[in-house]
Amino acid sequence: MNIVSECELKVAREKLAKLRTRHEEVRREATEKPLDKLTLQSLMRTINQLEEEIVVYESRVGASS
Repeated sequence: MNIVSECELKVAREKLAKLRTRHEEVRREATEKPLDKLTLQSLMRTINQLEEEIVVYESRVGASS
C-alpha cells in the first residue's frame, strides 16, 4: 500500500492509532502463549509498515513543496 493523498494519510494515521491501542491492550493481557506472542509481532509489523508509509508520503510531499 502506498499513501497517495492527504485523505489516505488521515486514514493511515487513524489506523495507526487504533493499532497502537490494540497492541498495548494485547501486551497488557498477554500470557506466555505462542498465540499472544505472534499477535504482538503481527501488530508491531503492521504498525511499523504504516509508520514507514506515512514517513515516505510526508517526505515525498515535503520534497515536492
